[in-house]
Amino acid sequence: MIKKSNNKKKRWLPYLLLPLAAILLVLTYYQFFYRSPRVDNGLLKPGLSFTGHRHVVTAVRFIPNDSFLVSASVDSTIQLWSRITGSIVHKISQPSGIAYMDLSEDGQYVVTGSYDSKVRIFRLQDGAFIKEFAGHKGTVWTVAFSPDGKKIASAGDDLVVRIWDVNTGRLLHQLPGHQRIIWSVRFSPDATKLASCSFDKTFKIWNVADGKLILNNTSHSETVVDVSFSHDGKMLASTSDDKTIKLWNTSGWSLARTMMVAEHVQAVAFSPDDQLLLTGGRDKPMIGELLQNFLGDSRINKGVSARIWKVNDGALLQTFAHHANDVNDVAFSHNGRYIATASADKTVDLWYFTR
Repeated sequence: MIKKSNNKKKRWLPYLLLPLAAILLVLTYYQFFYRSPRVDNGLLKPGLSFTGHRHVVTAVRFIPNDSFLVSASVDSTIQLWSRITGSIVHKISQPSGIAYMDLSEDGQYVVTGSYDSKVRIFRLQDGAFIKEFAGHKGTVWTVAFSPDGKKIASAGDDLVVRIWDVNTGRLLHQLPGHQRIIWSVRFSPDATKLASCSFDKTFKIWNVADGKLILNNTSHSETVVDVSFSHDGKMLASTSDDKTIKLWNTSGWSLARTMMVAEHVQAVAFSPDDQLLLTGGRDKPMIGELLQNFLGDSRINKGVSARIWKVNDGALLQTFAHHANDVNDVAFSHNGRYIATASADKTVDLWYFTR
């Protein structure tokens, strides 16, 4: 019997191994060596890291006197932390994971948007459940208190922005118009306007009094993930998966400037004096994010997940590469001396200004 030769199979082997080796090299690079541009002017230094959540942290806020922080998580809890000691003062639990949370201007109440389609209000001091708003279908990805505390805005999977009366629980307005998931809603400082942004690559401005659409902005080329008004109401920041942060003049909605980043941006906040802008987002490009989904947090080669910018010229002042995964939310303290970042690595980090 004549044995068949395996030479043909052996000749094909290098052609199979070369692509696999190339893929392995690319994956190794993004996991262990990739570094986006970094800036450290010594503007901020790390403080405490809060590690009590058991799942992704979706939101963070400072209470008005800045002595405590409030965070919310997919683990279905709201946690109140001492800024000084890092200890948990108390914990509020609800029936479903929290997609987002906001704090009332006076610091007395928190509102949550949840995976079970509900919007809930709790009293922060004792964790008492106050009210529930039902009507959404699918996850409520975003909630916001109006500055006067009289209204709540909410939105999510069902593509409709809703505005509620806090005291009565009555639905004041339903605002259809977005074509895909709505990621963020924010009231203007005078509570007369509401901004919303969406997977449909737009952000919209609504009149709160009558629910009419004022502006439909289509300037971003990818999902608009977050929006934020400046405290004086003169500017709006929008952040997008197109790797840009755009600053808009609210008087005529002209574009003031655009800042570019290496990864997607998904959270933004103005400093109390509106001189600085804090952004947070994905800590790795697409391949790095894919690896994190399979391998978990990147604790060996941490990526840049937050940045501080100058508002007047868009200059990048400092980058932050302390978290081992994406930053989902950012916040300035009311006195402007601290910032907080909430991350998918289940932690909240506190930073303080050195000057």
